[in-house]
Amino acid sequence: MHHEPMPPERVIARRRAIGDQIRAARLWANLSQEEVALRAGITLGPYNRIEQGHAAARIDTLIRIADAIGVPLADLVRE
Repeated sequence: MHHEPMPPERVIARRRAIGDQIRAARLWANLSQEEVALRAGITLGPYNRIEQGHAAARIDTLIRIADAIGVPLADLVRE
């Protein structure tokens, strides 16, 4: 199985920041992780890893998460 090299620390830090923004938007919308994952059509484990910043999310997944929470995609990735 092919594994990509570890991303640079700045990328990992940004991924964590995106996870924090996803969590903040989810809490603002008063939704549980389970509700967002279900609405986004992904399982809870991968959703949790994205929100924790442990997993890199594909753009399609971020779009589905934004739609599930009811916020613009930009709100999740804004710097």
